[in-house]
Amino acid sequence: MKLLHTSDWHIGRTFHGHSTLEALRAVLAEIPVIVGERGVDAVLVAGDVFDSAAPSADAFRLLSDAVRAIREAGATVIMTSGNHDSAARLGFQAEYAALGGVHILTDPATIAAPVTLSDEHGKLDVYGIPYLEPVLVRHGWGRPELRTQAQVLDVAMERVRAAIAERAAAAAAAGEGTAVRTVVLAHTFASGGAAEAEASDVEREIRVGGVDAVPLGAFDGVDYAALGHIHGRAQLAEHIRYSGAPLHYSFSEAAKVRGGWLVELDADGLAAVEWVDLPVPRALAVLRGTLEELLSSPSFADAEQRWVSAVLTDQARPSEAMRRLQSRFPWCAQLGHEPAGGTAADGAASYAERVQGRSDEELVAGFLAHVRNGVGASAAEEDLVRELVAEVRGEEAAA
Repeated sequence: MKLLHTSDWHIGRTFHGHSTLEALRAVLAEIPVIVGERGVDAVLVAGDVFDSAAPSADAFRLLSDAVRAIREAGATVIMTSGNHDSAARLGFQAEYAALGGVHILTDPATIAAPVTLSDEHGKLDVYGIPYLEPVLVRHGWGRPELRTQAQVLDVAMERVRAAIAERAAAAAAAGEGTAVRTVVLAHTFASGGAAEAEASDVEREIRVGGVDAVPLGAFDGVDYAALGHIHGRAQLAEHIRYSGAPLHYSFSEAAKVRGGWLVELDADGLAAVEWVDLPVPRALAVLRGTLEELLSSPSFADAEQRWVSAVLTDQARPSEAMRRLQSRFPWCAQLGHEPAGGTAADGAASYAERVQGRSDEELVAGFLAHVRNGVGASAAEEDLVRELVAEVRGEEAAA
Protein backbone atom coordinates (compact mmCIF):
# COMPACT_ATOMS: atom_id res chain seq x y z
CA MET A 1 0.00 0.00 0.00
CA LYS A 2 1.37 3.40 -0.99
CA LEU A 3 0.12 6.63 0.56
CA LEU A 4 1.10 10.20 -0.31
CA HIS A 5 1.10 12.29 2.88
CA THR A 6 0.37 15.99 2.29
CA SER A 7 -1.13 18.73 4.43
CA ASP A 8 -1.83 22.44 4.78
CA TRP A 9 -3.00 23.19 1.26
CA HIS A 10 -4.43 26.51 2.57
CA ILE A 11 -6.55 27.07 -0.52
CA GLY A 12 -7.42 30.77 -0.68
CA ARG A 13 -4.45 32.17 1.24
CA THR A 14 -2.89 35.32 -0.17
CA PHE A 15 0.82 36.06 -0.27
CA HIS A 16 1.46 39.71 0.63
CA GLY A 17 -1.75 40.71 -1.09
CA HIS A 18 -1.31 38.43 -4.11
CA SER A 19 -3.66 35.52 -4.81
CA THR A 20 -1.99 32.10 -4.65
CA LEU A 21 -4.81 30.18 -6.35
CA GLU A 22 -3.16 29.71 -9.74
CA ALA A 23 0.23 28.87 -8.26
CA LEU A 24 -1.39 26.30 -5.97
CA ARG A 25 -3.39 24.91 -8.87
CA ALA A 26 -0.14 24.29 -10.75
CA VAL A 27 1.42 22.55 -7.74
CA LEU A 28 -1.58 20.37 -6.95
CA ALA A 29 -1.73 19.35 -10.63
CA GLU A 30 1.51 17.42 -10.02
CA ILE A 31 -0.10 15.16 -7.42
CA PRO A 32 -2.08 13.09 -9.98
CA VAL A 33 1.17 12.72 -11.95
CA ILE A 34 2.89 11.32 -8.84
CA VAL A 35 -0.11 9.06 -8.24
CA GLY A 36 0.24 7.57 -11.70
CA GLU A 37 4.03 7.32 -11.80
CA ARG A 38 4.50 5.95 -8.28
CA GLY A 39 1.40 3.79 -7.97
CA VAL A 40 -0.09 5.75 -5.07
CA ASP A 41 -3.21 4.15 -3.59
CA ALA A 42 -4.38 7.08 -1.44
CA VAL A 43 -3.57 10.77 -1.04
CA LEU A 44 -3.78 12.07 2.53
CA VAL A 45 -4.40 15.72 3.43
CA ALA A 46 -3.79 16.32 7.15
CA GLY A 47 -5.86 19.44 7.71
CA ASP A 48 -6.01 23.10 6.72
CA VAL A 49 -7.41 22.24 3.33
CA PHE A 50 -8.77 25.79 3.13
CA ASP A 51 -7.17 28.91 4.59
CA SER A 52 -10.47 30.33 5.78
CA ALA A 53 -13.60 29.14 7.55
CA ALA A 54 -15.57 30.79 4.72
CA PRO A 55 -13.79 29.82 1.45
CA SER A 56 -14.61 31.61 -1.78
CA ALA A 57 -16.30 29.94 -4.73
CA ASP A 58 -12.94 29.94 -6.54
CA ALA A 59 -11.34 28.12 -3.59
CA PHE A 60 -14.05 25.44 -3.64
CA ARG A 61 -13.62 25.11 -7.40
CA LEU A 62 -9.87 24.58 -7.03
CA LEU A 63 -10.43 21.88 -4.39
CA SER A 64 -12.99 20.13 -6.59
CA ASP A 65 -10.66 20.19 -9.60
CA ALA A 66 -7.69 18.89 -7.58
CA VAL A 67 -9.65 16.07 -5.96
CA ARG A 68 -11.26 15.06 -9.26
CA ALA A 69 -7.85 14.80 -10.95
CA ILE A 70 -6.47 12.67 -8.11
CA ARG A 71 -9.45 10.32 -8.30
CA GLU A 72 -9.14 10.07 -12.08
CA ALA A 73 -5.49 9.10 -11.61
CA GLY A 74 -6.66 6.17 -9.48
CA ALA A 75 -6.08 7.21 -5.85
CA THR A 76 -8.51 7.47 -2.97
CA VAL A 77 -8.54 10.85 -1.19
CA ILE A 78 -8.66 11.06 2.62
CA MET A 79 -8.62 14.46 4.31
CA THR A 80 -9.44 16.02 7.64
CA SER A 81 -9.98 19.55 8.87
CA GLY A 82 -7.44 21.88 10.47
CA ASN A 83 -7.63 24.96 12.65
CA HIS A 84 -8.13 27.18 9.59
CA ASP A 85 -10.99 25.14 8.15
CA SER A 86 -14.63 25.22 9.05
CA ALA A 87 -15.20 21.56 9.87
CA ALA A 88 -18.90 21.99 9.10
CA ARG A 89 -18.30 23.49 5.65
CA LEU A 90 -15.47 21.15 4.67
CA GLY A 91 -17.45 18.14 5.86
CA PHE A 92 -20.68 19.14 4.15
CA GLN A 93 -22.03 16.13 2.22
CA ALA A 94 -19.03 14.04 3.30
CA GLU A 95 -21.29 10.99 3.37
CA TYR A 96 -21.97 11.32 -0.34
CA ALA A 97 -18.38 12.22 -1.23
CA ALA A 98 -17.25 8.95 0.38
CA LEU A 99 -19.29 7.05 -2.19
CA GLY A 100 -16.97 8.52 -4.82
CA GLY A 101 -13.76 7.64 -2.99
CA VAL A 102 -13.28 11.02 -1.28
CA HIS A 103 -13.32 10.66 2.51
CA ILE A 104 -13.61 13.92 4.50
CA LEU A 105 -13.16 13.24 8.21
CA THR A 106 -14.20 16.28 10.25
CA ASP A 107 -16.54 14.96 12.97
CA PRO A 108 -14.95 14.38 16.40
CA ALA A 109 -17.74 11.91 17.16
CA THR A 110 -16.54 9.52 14.43
CA ILE A 111 -12.81 9.51 15.19
CA ALA A 112 -12.95 5.77 15.96
CA ALA A 113 -14.54 4.94 12.58
CA PRO A 114 -11.71 4.41 10.07
CA VAL A 115 -11.59 4.48 6.30
CA THR A 116 -10.58 0.95 5.34
CA LEU A 117 -8.37 0.33 2.30
CA SER A 118 -7.30 -3.05 0.97
CA ASP A 119 -4.33 -4.48 -0.90
CA GLU A 120 -2.68 -7.88 -1.40
CA HIS A 121 -1.62 -7.87 2.28
CA GLY A 122 -5.11 -7.30 3.64
CA LYS A 123 -6.78 -4.27 5.18
CA LEU A 124 -5.38 -0.90 6.20
CA ASP A 125 -7.39 1.35 8.53
CA VAL A 126 -6.95 5.12 8.24
CA TYR A 127 -8.24 7.21 11.15
CA GLY A 128 -8.78 10.95 10.81
CA ILE A 129 -8.45 13.29 13.79
CA PRO A 130 -9.58 16.81 12.87
CA TYR A 131 -8.23 19.81 14.72
CA LEU A 132 -9.86 19.56 18.14
CA GLU A 133 -10.82 22.67 20.10
CA PRO A 134 -11.06 21.54 23.74
CA VAL A 135 -13.94 23.93 24.44
CA LEU A 136 -16.00 22.33 21.64
CA VAL A 137 -15.36 18.65 22.28
CA ARG A 138 -15.00 18.24 26.02
CA HIS A 139 -18.71 18.41 26.85
CA GLY A 140 -19.72 16.27 23.89
CA TRP A 141 -17.27 13.66 25.11
CA GLY A 142 -18.44 14.01 28.71
CA ARG A 143 -14.97 15.19 29.76
CA PRO A 144 -15.36 18.78 31.07
CA GLU A 145 -11.85 18.71 32.54
CA LEU A 146 -10.20 18.76 29.11
CA ARG A 147 -8.43 22.07 28.52
CA THR A 148 -5.46 21.52 26.19
CA GLN A 149 -4.55 19.99 22.85
CA ALA A 150 -2.50 17.33 24.61
CA GLN A 151 -5.49 16.27 26.68
CA VAL A 152 -8.00 16.09 23.84
CA LEU A 153 -5.47 14.33 21.57
CA ASP A 154 -4.90 11.74 24.31
CA VAL A 155 -8.63 11.04 24.48
CA ALA A 156 -8.89 10.86 20.70
CA MET A 157 -6.00 8.42 20.47
CA GLU A 158 -7.43 6.34 23.33
CA ARG A 159 -10.54 5.92 21.18
CA VAL A 160 -8.44 5.06 18.14
CA ARG A 161 -6.43 2.45 20.06
CA ALA A 162 -9.65 0.95 21.47
CA ALA A 163 -11.03 0.69 17.95
CA ILE A 164 -7.78 -0.94 16.76
CA ALA A 165 -7.99 -3.55 19.52
CA GLU A 166 -11.66 -4.22 18.81
CA ARG A 167 -11.08 -4.66 15.09
CA ALA A 168 -8.07 -6.91 15.73
CA ALA A 169 -10.19 -9.11 17.97
CA ALA A 170 -12.92 -9.29 15.34
CA ALA A 171 -10.36 -10.19 12.66
CA ALA A 172 -8.93 -12.94 14.86
CA ALA A 173 -12.40 -14.33 15.53
CA ALA A 174 -13.03 -14.43 11.80
CA GLY A 175 -9.78 -16.29 11.20
CA GLU A 176 -8.14 -13.34 9.45
CA GLY A 177 -5.20 -13.02 11.86
CA THR A 178 -4.60 -10.33 14.47
CA ALA A 179 -2.32 -7.92 12.60
CA VAL A 180 -4.06 -4.60 11.92
CA ARG A 181 -2.21 -1.94 9.93
CA THR A 182 -3.21 1.57 10.95
CA VAL A 183 -2.50 5.15 9.88
CA VAL A 184 -3.66 8.28 11.70
CA LEU A 185 -4.10 11.77 10.23
CA ALA A 186 -3.95 14.56 12.81
CA HIS A 187 -3.72 18.34 12.63
CA THR A 188 -1.88 19.48 15.73
CA PHE A 189 1.48 20.60 17.08
CA ALA A 190 3.48 17.58 18.24
CA SER A 191 6.41 18.40 20.49
CA GLY A 192 9.90 17.83 19.16
CA GLY A 193 12.92 19.84 18.06
CA ALA A 194 12.32 19.09 14.37
CA ALA A 195 8.80 20.47 14.50
CA GLU A 196 9.87 23.62 16.34
CA ALA A 197 12.66 24.20 13.84
CA GLU A 198 10.21 24.02 10.94
CA ALA A 199 7.53 26.23 12.49
CA SER A 200 7.19 29.55 10.67
CA ASP A 201 5.36 32.81 11.28
CA VAL A 202 2.14 31.52 9.73
CA GLU A 203 1.58 28.80 12.35
CA ARG A 204 0.15 31.03 15.02
CA GLU A 205 -3.03 29.40 16.35
CA ILE A 206 -1.31 26.53 18.15
CA ARG A 207 1.50 27.74 20.35
CA VAL A 208 4.93 26.23 19.72
CA GLY A 209 6.56 24.83 22.84
CA GLY A 210 3.65 25.75 25.17
CA VAL A 211 0.96 23.84 26.99
CA ASP A 212 -0.77 23.04 23.70
CA ALA A 213 2.08 20.88 22.42
CA VAL A 214 1.24 17.18 22.09
CA PRO A 215 3.85 14.62 23.25
CA LEU A 216 4.99 12.07 20.68
CA GLY A 217 3.81 9.23 22.93
CA ALA A 218 0.25 10.21 22.04
CA PHE A 219 0.76 8.45 18.70
CA ASP A 220 1.92 5.11 20.11
CA GLY A 221 0.22 2.08 18.63
CA VAL A 222 -0.08 3.10 14.98
CA ASP A 223 2.09 2.28 11.99
CA TYR A 224 2.24 5.87 10.71
CA ALA A 225 1.08 9.29 11.94
CA ALA A 226 0.55 11.78 9.11
CA LEU A 227 0.62 15.18 10.79
CA GLY A 228 -0.39 18.62 9.60
CA HIS A 229 -0.01 22.20 10.86
CA ILE A 230 3.74 22.81 10.53
CA HIS A 231 4.58 24.21 7.08
CA GLY A 232 8.00 22.58 6.75
CA ARG A 233 8.67 18.86 6.49
CA ALA A 234 9.77 17.28 9.74
CA GLN A 235 10.53 13.78 10.95
CA LEU A 236 9.77 13.47 14.67
CA ALA A 237 10.16 9.68 14.64
CA GLU A 238 10.38 7.13 11.86
CA HIS A 239 6.58 6.80 11.90
CA ILE A 240 5.63 10.37 12.92
CA ARG A 241 6.13 13.10 10.33
CA TYR A 242 4.97 16.46 9.03
CA SER A 243 4.82 16.89 5.27
CA GLY A 244 4.59 20.69 5.32
CA ALA A 245 2.62 22.88 2.93
CA PRO A 246 2.73 22.41 -0.87
CA LEU A 247 3.38 26.12 -1.48
CA HIS A 248 5.47 28.80 0.22
CA TYR A 249 3.17 31.05 2.23
CA SER A 250 5.75 33.16 4.07
CA PHE A 251 9.28 34.44 3.52
CA SER A 252 10.23 32.57 6.68
CA GLU A 253 9.62 29.39 4.62
CA ALA A 254 11.96 30.42 1.80
CA ALA A 255 14.53 27.70 2.49
CA LYS A 256 12.00 24.92 3.06
CA VAL A 257 11.45 22.31 0.37
CA ARG A 258 7.92 21.61 -0.85
CA GLY A 259 6.51 18.14 -1.35
CA GLY A 260 5.07 15.16 0.48
CA TRP A 261 6.01 11.83 2.04
CA LEU A 262 5.49 8.67 -0.01
CA VAL A 263 4.64 6.10 2.66
CA GLU A 264 4.74 2.39 1.87
CA LEU A 265 3.23 -0.28 4.08
CA ASP A 266 3.70 -4.00 3.63
CA ALA A 267 2.20 -6.97 5.47
CA ASP A 268 4.12 -6.10 8.66
CA GLY A 269 3.34 -2.37 8.74
CA LEU A 270 5.56 0.57 7.83
CA ALA A 271 8.07 -0.54 5.20
CA ALA A 272 9.56 2.65 3.73
CA VAL A 273 9.13 6.44 3.65
CA GLU A 274 10.48 8.55 0.80
CA TRP A 275 10.35 12.28 0.17
CA VAL A 276 8.75 13.39 -3.12
CA ASP A 277 9.33 16.95 -4.32
CA LEU A 278 6.59 19.23 -5.62
CA PRO A 279 7.40 22.10 -8.00
CA VAL A 280 7.92 25.66 -6.74
CA PRO A 281 6.15 28.01 -9.20
CA ARG A 282 8.09 31.06 -8.01
CA ALA A 283 10.96 30.74 -5.54
CA LEU A 284 11.46 33.14 -2.64
CA ALA A 285 14.51 35.27 -1.90
CA VAL A 286 15.43 37.41 1.10
CA LEU A 287 17.93 40.11 0.08
CA ARG A 288 19.91 42.42 2.32
CA GLY A 289 21.99 45.46 1.41
CA THR A 290 21.79 49.15 0.59
CA LEU A 291 19.31 50.16 -2.04
CA GLU A 292 22.07 50.89 -4.55
CA GLU A 293 23.67 47.49 -3.89
CA LEU A 294 20.40 45.70 -4.50
CA LEU A 295 19.75 47.67 -7.68
CA SER A 296 23.20 47.29 -9.20
CA SER A 297 24.99 44.20 -7.90
CA PRO A 298 25.08 41.24 -10.33
CA SER A 299 25.08 38.90 -7.30
CA PHE A 300 21.34 39.46 -6.98
CA ALA A 301 20.52 38.60 -10.58
CA ASP A 302 19.08 35.19 -9.66
CA ALA A 303 16.37 36.91 -7.60
CA GLU A 304 14.98 39.02 -10.43
CA GLN A 305 12.12 36.58 -11.15
CA ARG A 306 11.58 35.48 -7.55
CA TRP A 307 9.34 36.76 -4.81
CA VAL A 308 11.62 39.15 -2.95
CA SER A 309 11.76 40.37 0.62
CA ALA A 310 14.28 43.20 0.70
CA VAL A 311 15.96 44.44 3.87
CA LEU A 312 17.62 47.82 3.29
CA THR A 313 20.69 48.66 5.35
CA ASP A 314 20.94 52.35 4.34
CA GLN A 315 21.34 54.66 7.35
CA ALA A 316 18.34 56.68 6.19
CA ARG A 317 15.35 55.03 4.58
CA PRO A 318 15.53 55.80 0.84
CA SER A 319 12.56 57.48 -0.78
CA GLU A 320 10.38 55.48 -3.19
CA ALA A 321 12.39 52.37 -2.27
CA MET A 322 9.70 49.85 -3.22
CA ARG A 323 9.05 51.42 -6.62
CA ARG A 324 12.75 51.48 -7.41
CA LEU A 325 13.27 47.91 -6.25
CA GLN A 326 10.39 46.70 -8.37
CA SER A 327 12.10 48.14 -11.44
CA ARG A 328 14.62 45.32 -11.04
CA PHE A 329 12.65 42.85 -8.93
CA PRO A 330 9.06 43.05 -10.23
CA TRP A 331 7.96 40.47 -7.64
CA CYS A 332 9.32 42.36 -4.65
CA ALA A 333 6.56 41.97 -2.06
CA GLN A 334 8.11 42.98 1.26
CA LEU A 335 10.39 45.80 2.35
CA GLY A 336 12.20 46.25 5.63
CA HIS A 337 14.73 48.78 6.95
CA GLU A 338 17.53 47.71 9.28
CA PRO A 339 20.42 50.22 9.16
CA ALA A 340 23.82 48.65 9.61
CA GLY A 341 24.96 49.05 13.20
CA GLY A 342 21.81 50.71 14.47
CA THR A 343 18.04 50.85 14.65
CA ALA A 344 15.73 52.04 11.93
CA ALA A 345 15.93 55.80 11.48
CA ASP A 346 12.27 56.10 10.63
CA GLY A 347 11.02 54.99 14.04
CA ALA A 348 9.42 51.90 15.47
CA ALA A 349 8.27 48.97 13.41
CA SER A 350 4.76 49.08 12.03
CA TYR A 351 1.94 47.45 13.96
CA ALA A 352 1.78 44.62 11.40
CA GLU A 353 5.50 43.96 11.82
CA ARG A 354 5.22 43.94 15.62
CA VAL A 355 2.33 41.46 15.76
CA GLN A 356 3.43 39.20 12.91
CA GLY A 357 3.64 35.59 14.03
CA ARG A 358 2.17 36.24 17.51
CA SER A 359 -0.87 34.29 18.72
CA ASP A 360 -4.01 35.98 20.01
CA GLU A 361 -3.09 34.89 23.52
CA GLU A 362 0.36 36.46 23.19
CA LEU A 363 -1.16 39.73 21.96
CA VAL A 364 -3.47 39.90 24.97
CA ALA A 365 -0.58 39.09 27.32
CA GLY A 366 1.54 41.83 25.73
CA PHE A 367 -1.27 44.36 26.10
CA LEU A 368 -1.73 43.50 29.77
CA ALA A 369 2.01 43.87 30.40
CA HIS A 370 1.97 47.23 28.60
CA VAL A 371 -0.91 48.74 30.58
CA ARG A 372 0.34 47.28 33.88
CA ASN A 373 3.87 48.67 33.62
CA GLY A 374 5.45 45.32 32.87
CA VAL A 375 3.25 43.09 35.04
CA GLY A 376 1.92 40.36 32.78
CA ALA A 377 -1.09 38.06 33.08
CA SER A 378 -1.40 35.71 36.02
CA ALA A 379 -1.75 31.96 35.48
CA ALA A 380 -5.51 32.20 36.10
CA GLU A 381 -5.81 35.06 33.61
CA GLU A 382 -3.82 33.11 31.01
CA ASP A 383 -6.22 30.16 31.42
CA LEU A 384 -9.23 32.48 31.07
CA VAL A 385 -7.84 34.19 27.95
CA ARG A 386 -6.95 30.83 26.39
CA GLU A 387 -10.47 29.54 26.98
CA LEU A 388 -12.18 32.68 25.65
CA VAL A 389 -10.02 32.71 22.51
CA ALA A 390 -10.77 29.01 21.99
CA GLU A 391 -14.50 29.72 22.26
CA VAL A 392 -14.28 32.45 19.62
CA ARG A 393 -12.28 30.18 17.29
CA GLY A 394 -14.79 27.42 17.87
CA GLU A 395 -17.68 29.71 16.96
CA GLU A 396 -15.84 30.79 13.80
CA ALA A 397 -15.04 27.19 12.83
CA ALA A 398 -18.65 26.12 13.32
CA ALA A 399 -20.04 29.05 11.33
